[in-house]
Amino acid sequence: MSLKEVSLKNEYRSLLDNVVRDFYVPLLKEAVSYKRAVGFFSSSALAEIAKGIGGLVKNGGTIQLVASPYLSEDDVTAIRAGYKKRDQIIRAAVLREMTEATSSLEGERLNLLASLIADGILDIKIAFIEDESKMGMYHEKMGIISDADGNAVAFAGSNNESATAMFANYETIDVFCSWKGDRERVSAKENAFTSIWNDCEPNLRIIEFPELKDELIVRYKMGVPNLDIDADQLGTLPPAPSKKRAVAVPPDVELFDYQLNAIAEWKKADCRGIFDMATGTGKTYTGLGAVAEVSAELDGHLAVFIVAPFQHLVEQWVEDIVRFGIEPIIGYSSSKQKDWKKRLENAVRDQKLKVRGREFFCFVSTNATFSSKHVQSQIEKLRGNALLVIDEAHNFGAETYAPLLSDRFNCRLALSATLDRHNDEIGTARLYDYFGKKCIEYPLERAIDEKKLTPYKYYPIVVTLNDAELEQYDNLSYEMSKCIIKGKNGKFKLSERGKIVAMNRARLVAGAEDKLQKLSEEIVLYEKDKHILVYCGATKVLKPDEDFTEVDEDDMRQIDAVTHILGNLHHMDVAQFTSREDIETRERLKKEFGVGDTLQALVAIKCLDEGVNIPQIKTAFILASTTNPKEYIQRRGRVLRRSPGKEFAEIYDFITLPRPMDEVSALTEEQLKREMTLVRNELCRAEEFARIALNMVEAESVLDDIKSAYGINEHLISFEEDYGYGE
Repeated sequence: MSLKEVSLKNEYRSLLDNVVRDFYVPLLKEAVSYKRAVGFFSSSALAEIAKGIGGLVKNGGTIQLVASPYLSEDDVTAIRAGYKKRDQIIRAAVLREMTEATSSLEGERLNLLASLIADGILDIKIAFIEDESKMGMYHEKMGIISDADGNAVAFAGSNNESATAMFANYETIDVFCSWKGDRERVSAKENAFTSIWNDCEPNLRIIEFPELKDELIVRYKMGVPNLDIDADQLGTLPPAPSKKRAVAVPPDVELFDYQLNAIAEWKKADCRGIFDMATGTGKTYTGLGAVAEVSAELDGHLAVFIVAPFQHLVEQWVEDIVRFGIEPIIGYSSSKQKDWKKRLENAVRDQKLKVRGREFFCFVSTNATFSSKHVQSQIEKLRGNALLVIDEAHNFGAETYAPLLSDRFNCRLALSATLDRHNDEIGTARLYDYFGKKCIEYPLERAIDEKKLTPYKYYPIVVTLNDAELEQYDNLSYEMSKCIIKGKNGKFKLSERGKIVAMNRARLVAGAEDKLQKLSEEIVLYEKDKHILVYCGATKVLKPDEDFTEVDEDDMRQIDAVTHILGNLHHMDVAQFTSREDIETRERLKKEFGVGDTLQALVAIKCLDEGVNIPQIKTAFILASTTNPKEYIQRRGRVLRRSPGKEFAEIYDFITLPRPMDEVSALTEEQLKREMTLVRNELCRAEEFARIALNMVEAESVLDDIKSAYGINEHLISFEEDYGYGE
């Protein structure tokens, strides 16, 4: 038998599959070579890698293992400062992770590995990233399993080789077979591993570490190894979950009373309604709890369509959907389920024909995929009970999405922290007409009071436009004044050209040069801190300061200027987090940011609008803001997600004024009127942020100074004057 005869799936998800039993054991039983890059080195990781290798050893096979040291912040500091030799510190870090076996089973597996090292069957090398500006951990997780006939299986993904990662967290691996048309991808993995093993990969260094092998033998070799350990112990592994399990709230999840009440109200309203819940308060679990309730009442005769704006949000949903006992069909352009269209067609057909055991299915997709002709044609074929769940449902109030709100869905659920659409009464009414009433309102202040979100301190930082920026601002404001037209409802609005001019003016404000100087001043207190986010706009800096001309030309991107300030001027470990980074890179950055040992700060664009979940953010510098309450309320909520050790968050909000406050008294009435729109819009957001901040009095004193300078007396939170100003 060869690898070709092993039944394999294209991907394995740890909450649906027993990865050890269904993947590693059958493959390694037929293999003669196992090449593995595992991420962090630890004794528990070694014990997990040992699973399945007995068959390979019996075949006379060999194992090559690459792992990365877990370097603490002190380790990295010592290396940079030259206190000790680099290799000495790395060796110490590796040895530090070699702990005692936590059980007799783990001890037996470590004994097996130590014996294989002693017999020359297993070789281990240590890898780490090093270039002129930084050093860090090598996180790649991949493997190549080969048989005697030259067939090979390559796999890659998020699996960390530890008991926690294999069986507690949600992990996935993708599988490629050399005989199934994946030859190029398999070869690419083989070549990459060979390059790494031979220390030929750019910026990646390999250490030959004979002391490690000796230490492993001394610590863990106990006697003759048991090559049949898998057959003896496989029964102790968690059983593979049944694909037919009922849709239900996971046993380790207990919904709060407010979530249960929301579901009850939704059911009373004939399974139609809106969950208006602050970001971070459990909208997803509440929504899936509603899915479980209605599925149980209908005895599983239900089609569920779940829609989220972005691909990474779909994958976040998938993790939770699987936990609720559902194996979803995952639909978007780059979905790992390449046959998702066929799966959806079959599911719709089976439900329509009432095929026994296939009355329930769940399809989860992006807004774009849900809008596609293929998906809409399948929705038209639905005949049984169907539930539509839309995350960030405010988007579906727009005219482009309105035709997608189909009557085929007799059950409907909208999830949003801010359902009401800014300056769009018609779109807001459209949402209420389709979904029904709010079944819960759970605002941010209640979430903070009930400790679902963390409290925060708010620091408004006043910045001003320079002369060139102010001149452009005045010119654009004048252009906007010529683009005001009367709408169908009798209200004045901007023409299409006016909207473009307004957007240009908003970007000018977002990229004010003074923000860079003020950021450089404020960041001094945080140079040694971690878990910092600097939120930029998709904008440029009009005229950079002389300090920055060495690295950027005029009109450089704000995010590049900020990265330069933090990384080069303040010597912080910083990385950009934008749409230019792929999903895999984003996930790596999130993990490094969460640990905080090698990455202090993320400089980002749009991540707070896209639903990116980074709960460790402790300090946020918001350089680019918006007048749309939906957007800035969501951004604040994402910064306030709870995380261990995070007692409160800090938000630095850069408030842009046209000019210094001491110059306002000299303005003409016309000049004052032109500038007042910007001032009022900035104050609206600032007042909303300040009103429930821990340091409310301190924050409002800054805002009072601005109001005094411009002669503003009223409270401005509800003020809406500008036409289309915003990001």
